[in-house]
Amino acid sequence: MKKTLSCFKAYDIRGRVPDSLDDSVAWALGYAFARNFAARDVVVGRDARLSGPDLCAALTKGLDAGGARVTDIGLCGTEEIYYAASRQAFDGGIMVTGSHNPADENGFKLVRGGAVPVSADSGLDELQAAVGGLLNAASPVRPPRHPPLQTRRLSFRKEYVRWLAEYSRIGRPARAPLKILADAGNGCAGLILEELAPLLPFELVFRQMEADGRFPNGVPNPLLPEKREGTARAVRECGADMGIAFDGDFDRCFFYDEEGNFIEGYYCVGILARELLGRRPGGKIIHDPRVYWNTREIALAAGGIPVMSKTGHAFIKEKMRAEDALYGGEMSAHHYFRDFAFCDSGMLPWLLVASLLSRTGQSLAGMAAERTAAWPCSGEINRRVPNAEKLLQSIRDHYAAEALYEDRLDGVNLEFRDWRFNVRMSNTEPILRLNVESRANRALLEDKTAELLERIDAEAG
Repeated sequence: MKKTLSCFKAYDIRGRVPDSLDDSVAWALGYAFARNFAARDVVVGRDARLSGPDLCAALTKGLDAGGARVTDIGLCGTEEIYYAASRQAFDGGIMVTGSHNPADENGFKLVRGGAVPVSADSGLDELQAAVGGLLNAASPVRPPRHPPLQTRRLSFRKEYVRWLAEYSRIGRPARAPLKILADAGNGCAGLILEELAPLLPFELVFRQMEADGRFPNGVPNPLLPEKREGTARAVRECGADMGIAFDGDFDRCFFYDEEGNFIEGYYCVGILARELLGRRPGGKIIHDPRVYWNTREIALAAGGIPVMSKTGHAFIKEKMRAEDALYGGEMSAHHYFRDFAFCDSGMLPWLLVASLLSRTGQSLAGMAAERTAAWPCSGEINRRVPNAEKLLQSIRDHYAAEALYEDRLDGVNLEFRDWRFNVRMSNTEPILRLNVESRANRALLEDKTAELLERIDAEAG
């Protein structure tokens, strides 16, 4: 029976194990990666999922068969692969991770040398074709003979931790040391946090630090409202000045203020843009089209140049490299840094925010409340629809005549005097994603959000 490859997505590879992703896919991916990219030295790592060791072993065998020597850094976060691929002489890096997905899923995130991402536009489609050819070949693939390659087991963690502490520039605080509640969610963030803590002038209170791929406290995905209350309660109970929580491979972190309120990722983009522009005035700040008025206002006021990009980490990273941008941020809590090979990190954001709070004596609640009032937003609302493309055009046609600005960079983006919206299709599912924001007018925001949803639901049938 011909094997399908539904696990290949636009930006990475992910699927349920072993239904759509198994050891044979991992081996074929390793072999194709080494051959397609002429990769001779590749760094690999994995998150805590129970399927990770077997998938990583099969991947390593495939890379070896393709002629690549493998350096295995073991249990780690995705950004540790990015760090190694950008700072060491590797031709590529592969992270075995299911990120925030359920425990029975896993996947692969791929970069070339310099931590340049591999996506559908930069080699992932060709890899899919090559993997499919290997798995569905009429006879077994016979790799060319070569001398056995010894897999190395190394760690760059101590070096990375030192770089994180130095880059964050955490100096003498203007207040008593911050107390920070850090929730690793039984993912891999605890591995870094434990080594980082002694280098920081903060009091860190830890929660769910053990890396456990069974996820005994639920999948580490702080975007799920039901996952937030435990962290919020812990912030309040220990009297923390700030809370942070991570997804499974900690390439994203999520913020809670001192009252345990979850801070939408959108407003964190503005905070980080202002902090980095204070260090590097005149830099370019990349944002996506979903919500951006707050980010643009902050960037311009701080002497920066806001630049729009399509949503998605591959597009953001490509745009950042093209513009030599200082920083890029998405409402989904992905934050990208020029000084980190234009890659996303879940550690740098909270360190930079903590440095800001410590230095200025401000509170996260105060900063967030000011921006939330100035630029209220709906948050992303998803609707499953049978006719997404037709519905998108219908929404555009209904509202465009009154719009002051329109672009189709990523879905339909329309601006009016006091409000705006973006509605776009999912890359992988028949889903419309809606975001609405207003100028300091929550009543208008709620009215327009309800109006748009009513139209979407009516036309979707």
